[in-house]
Amino acid sequence: MAAKKKQPAARPAASDKPATLKDMLNPEVLAKLQAQANELKATEQERRDEEQRLASEAKKAERKRLENDFEYLLGQSEGKKINKYD
Repeated sequence: MAAKKKQPAARPAASDKPATLKDMLNPEVLAKLQAQANELKATEQERRDEEQRLASEAKKAERKRLENDFEYLLGQSEGKKINKYD
């Protein structure tokens, strides 16, 4: 059977404070987890930015389509009739 590697003892914590996971983890593992978390946050932000860009493009395309729709423009102008003699 293979011998198990012993983990280094946790750093002694302050007298009343219990040991936290951060205290127990190897600094290398902690650094890897933090790097992974930062990478996931960056990926999520890129996804949100892309969704926002696509939504903006869709709104612009819809606005352009409506500007070429005579029935829509006519309906819009009927609601905004201006009396020249007032």
